[in-house]
Amino acid sequence: MSYWEQRRPIRRIRSVDVHSLAAISADLLDEGGMRTLTIRAAALGMGVAPASLYSRVTSVDDLFDLALDHALGREPEWRNTLEHADVQALLLAYYRHLVRHPWACQVIAMRAPRGPHYLRLSERMCVLLAENGSSDPLGDAYALSNFVIGSAATAPVAGNERRAAVDSELAPLYASLHAAHSVDAEAILTAGLHALLQR
Repeated sequence: MSYWEQRRPIRRIRSVDVHSLAAISADLLDEGGMRTLTIRAAALGMGVAPASLYSRVTSVDDLFDLALDHALGREPEWRNTLEHADVQALLLAYYRHLVRHPWACQVIAMRAPRGPHYLRLSERMCVLLAENGSSDPLGDAYALSNFVIGSAATAPVAGNERRAAVDSELAPLYASLHAAHSVDAEAILTAGLHALLQR
């Protein structure tokens, strides 16, 4: 169950500020990846006892939900494209966001994003796809999002692709294409989005 489905009533007058908690959680993930975000680490960042966080969250999973949505919401490029871009530009901004925050792909793989910024992204994609004549805007949005998430998850290793040897006896055509191909993760994403959107 995500944080957005089970918000707990606040029982303390001086409760933990959830926006600050989201920001600290995102910063911890940016600094050290998935293993660095714990209740204890977030509480230390907030300057409170770990038990104090339980007035706002039930577990570290809630911190992942908060961090994921917060990181997307504070991206200027994504905010600028949200209302004034076509589907491809919106997805490219989303891809760049995910590349800047590699942990976000891991969180999405564990937890369906349901925070307000992710819902705005999903809504805008569906609206744009419907306006472009999609007979299944939600299905198309899932397919495009999954392509973007997968592309962002593999972007950090794209540079290694050039150095990885290919056995030309097992895969002669692939080996010859591999030897001549330029590996540019964003260019590959853009070409893939163009192909998917043209179908």
